[in-house]
Amino acid sequence: MGKFMKDFKAFALKGNVVDMAVGVVVGGAFGKIVTSLVNDLVMPLLSLLTGGTNVSGMFLLLKAAPEGTVVETIDQAKELGLATFNYGNFIQTVIDFVLIALSIFLCIRLISKLHKKKEEPAAPAPAPRLCPFCCQPVDDKATRCHHCTSELPKVEA
Repeated sequence: MGKFMKDFKAFALKGNVVDMAVGVVVGGAFGKIVTSLVNDLVMPLLSLLTGGTNVSGMFLLLKAAPEGTVVETIDQAKELGLATFNYGNFIQTVIDFVLIALSIFLCIRLISKLHKKKEEPAAPAPAPRLCPFCCQPVDDKATRCHHCTSELPKVEA
């Protein structure tokens, strides 16, 4: 049992697990913000375009209502035991998804811009060693020039 607890503690306190836990908590809070954005800001504007209709409440009756009964909401249809095709909920969910995806995209884009480091120019390559006689480049370890075969002075390290 002691080894199990030790292994579990090592697993639970790994950086990746803690990072994932923080991500889940922040994601939950982020989901609430996006839900509020959709329900409180976007959907009222969309209902203006649809003539004041609540998009998530849009539905079609799949079974005719009893004569003399007017069904105006999904809840009324459920009380009467009528089948409904709730396309408004689907539209609401699609809008939620698009706004969540857009929000995540914008956040990731912002974070990547903040993390971008300015690339420093690479250090210039050291000047090649030149033969003092023919001025051709030679290896630093060479004792003779391979172009003119002159004996080269020793290079101090």
